[in-house]
Order: sequence, then C-alpha cells, then structure tokens
Amino acid sequence: MSTKAVAGDLADLEARIGHVFADRSQLVRALTHISALAPSPTLRRTDCYQRLEFLGDRVLGLVIASLLCAHFPEAEEGELSRRLAVLVRKETCADIAREWGAGDFLRLGDGEAQNGGKKKSALLGDICESIIGAVYLDGGFPAAQALVERAFIEKLRNPTRPLRDPKTMLQEWAQARGLTPPLYKLAARSGPDHAPVFVIAVTIPGFDPVEARGGSKRAAEQAAAQNFLAREGVTDLT
Repeated sequence: MSTKAVAGDLADLEARIGHVFADRSQLVRALTHISALAPSPTLRRTDCYQRLEFLGDRVLGLVIASLLCAHFPEAEEGELSRRLAVLVRKETCADIAREWGAGDFLRLGDGEAQNGGKKKSALLGDICESIIGAVYLDGGFPAAQALVERAFIEKLRNPTRPLRDPKTMLQEWAQARGLTPPLYKLAARSGPDHAPVFVIAVTIPGFDPVEARGGSKRAAEQAAAQNFLAREGVTDLT
C-alpha cells in the first residue's frame, strides 16, 4: 500500500473519531497489533498498541466517571460504579470501535488476519482504548475527553446492557443464598501468544461446574458466569 493510500485511509478514520492527529504515528501505533511486528527486525514490542491501550483505559475510566457524576447527580456510589463497569467493559469498547469502523484500519500479522482478528471483540475493545490513549498523547486531556464524550454519551444515557455484569450477578446470586463465592479456574489454554483462547470453569459447591471460552481470561470468566446463570434460569436478581 502506498504512503498516499495509507494517509487517505487514516484521514477517513480521523474523520470518524473526530480528531485529526498532529502526530499521525500515534494513530498508526494505536492500530498496530503485536503480530504485525514479528517479521520486522527494526520494530520493537513497544511499537504495537499495548502501551496506548494501558493509557487509554485509565483516561476512559476518568472521563466516564466524570460524565456519570455530571449526568446522575443523585446517584449513589454503588449505582455509579455499576454504570461505570458497563461502560468501560471490553464489550462496550468493542461496540465503539465497530461504530468507528476501526477494524478496517488494523495492522495485523498474516496469521491474526486469517483468524478474523479485525472482527474479534477482545481486540476491538483494546483498539478503542488504544485510540483514546493516542488522542490523549496527541491532543492532551481535553481532546481525549471530547472523543470519549462523543463516542460514549448515548450509551451512558441509554444503557444497552444490564448494570450488573455476569460475574457480579453470579456473586450476588450465590451470596443471597448463603453459598460459597464462585471460584474461577483456568481449564485450558490454546492458540498462539498473539491470539490465545482461554477456557475458564466456574464452580460453586453443590452445583456442576460450567465452562466457557474467551479471547482473554476476563472474557472467558464473564462468559462462564453468564452460562452458569442461564443454566440456573437467573435473569434478574430481584
């Protein structure tokens, strides 16, 4: 791909997220998966999105917390925490990345690309956070704050997911019945380092264990908790 074509493509993404980069290399790094670095002896692990994801995750949490306090002035800490957890979870971030069309701009190694990396929720969630981190470094906190507000405000006002994630729901379900808290154990791990698959088993004494797969341990734990709740017919703790 020519330099001109790359520049044009990134300009399209900049228009979608509403930020034009002064240093476009930050955006390039935010879109670069570690698998894309493998063939190049001149690139380092720090040239992929991981550090920007780490930064963007913290910026996202701060901005969302501030927005929640402003939009729900009467809400108690517990409700704010639940709303925050829903908005910053990987699944929500992946939804935002899809709205941006960020998957079309990802830079992946051949193996990851062939495995459908551009559509993986875990990867798209990471990329949403890495783009936020890149905007923060490029334009400072005001630019990152504006980006997050534009992208997340509708989901903040009108949540599309339950305010309790499956792990929290299962924990509260067990507690309400005087049961031992759920225990999550890694049952299996497969796949290459850049595209792992985790199998997590969740157990509560007196119940058969339930397993689920995910692209991260956290995702697999949430899926296992969801499967456990579904098996027991739990849809609403009230």
